[in-house]
Amino acid sequence: MNIAIIGAGLAGLTAAYELRKLSAGSANAGEKGGLKVDVYEATDRVGGKLHTVAFEAGPTDMGAEAFMARRQDAVDFFTELGLADSLVEPSGLRSLVWADGEAKGLPTGGVMGIPSSSETVKNLVSAETAERIDTEAEREGFQWEVGGDVNVGALVRERYGDEVVDNIVSSLLGGVYSCTADDLGLRATIPQLAGELDRLATEGDGMVHLSTAVANLERSRREMPTGQGAVFKTFHDGYQELYETLAEESGADIYIDAFISGIELEGSADAPKYRLTGGEDTVYDHVILAVPAPTAALLLKTVAPGASEALKTVKLANSAVVGMRFATDDGLPQNSGVLVASGAEDVHAKAFTFSSRKWPHLAERGGALVRASFGRFGDTVAITATEDDMVDWALDDLETITGFDGRAAGLEEIYVQRWLGGLPRFDEGHLATVAKVRSLLDDEPSATNISVTGAWAGGVGVPAVIADARAVASAVVRQTPSTQE
Repeated sequence: MNIAIIGAGLAGLTAAYELRKLSAGSANAGEKGGLKVDVYEATDRVGGKLHTVAFEAGPTDMGAEAFMARRQDAVDFFTELGLADSLVEPSGLRSLVWADGEAKGLPTGGVMGIPSSSETVKNLVSAETAERIDTEAEREGFQWEVGGDVNVGALVRERYGDEVVDNIVSSLLGGVYSCTADDLGLRATIPQLAGELDRLATEGDGMVHLSTAVANLERSRREMPTGQGAVFKTFHDGYQELYETLAEESGADIYIDAFISGIELEGSADAPKYRLTGGEDTVYDHVILAVPAPTAALLLKTVAPGASEALKTVKLANSAVVGMRFATDDGLPQNSGVLVASGAEDVHAKAFTFSSRKWPHLAERGGALVRASFGRFGDTVAITATEDDMVDWALDDLETITGFDGRAAGLEEIYVQRWLGGLPRFDEGHLATVAKVRSLLDDEPSATNISVTGAWAGGVGVPAVIADARAVASAVVRQTPSTQE
């Protein structure tokens, strides 16, 4: 059986690895479990949005730089790959938020910046807003549709006011999704809160309160067993450890600089097979698309026009990262980083990660390592700004926010990474779109042997991408005749 995977990012490489592992144990397995897997990557490297660059002081991530370590499935997967000893924990230093021209402590508690009371956010909101938060449960509740989704920004603005959204929630969500709260869906981005609102609405009359739901989640978190370790972890030598291991262990033939421009149906729609325009001269029994939504839409145009049209509604956010290594860290705050309020007009950056403060293994290299992030959904900074502009903005903003003069500290290395269309916009209709696309593929006879995976389909974050890719690979193996008794 021949399987093609288009895209050699985390999703594509994970799917390739999982295919080999699952099929190898099947009853009829031969070499590589009876499956031949080809992976096509349009760029000149594997890894996708995971990108580790070779700074002189050591490998440095310019894409994702941490994962949610409380996702035990991800930790178990890394252990299976032999990478458990590479996982390292952060220092535990707190982050700051830049709001109203001042760097202030980022609030603790709450859910993705949404508080249950004003106690932890008083330094970031007015007395009027604080009172509005504290009396939310006393006002009339709002109608919640169980299983539905709403706009995060609209909900929090209506219940708490603009300051909570602009100074706190958008800052936190922007660091994950490169979007403000006004561009995102609650269930799509904060599913645990949506789940609690579901429960409250089911137990009551459908009317719920935001502060009650958040307080319940805070309470359940406090009641969780202790000793679970750090919330986030990363890899000692960067995410290259992960994607290079996946590529090697997958046993797949990986073609880089291989641009696939189309999928052609071979044979009848009853038992579809596929040939790739731009690929090897091979007929494939199954194709897995591990590419951004717009690319998937183009590739599906002929074989699954309905799914293609649905995918066109998924919009992408552009962003950029400026990595900087300085000779000294004297004067850099003892914090892990700083987020920027969405309404701030005195700086260009949306966030800074003080990597050598956040990660002890990076601090051991000496000097200072700082990452500046730019770009939110709807702006063009990552597309139009020159590298010189972004570096200057990064240095100027860093000094404005922290007082750290990077030029005087000795800027020894710079790396600018643009992520054009790096992340999908998870708005309030996104989950329904994903479900619709997968349903349309299942229902279209000519596309029944085509699967989709990736951040837009499985969720943002390394554990979510891995889990979705593994599930897709498992489904492919189950329906592959050569792997069945």
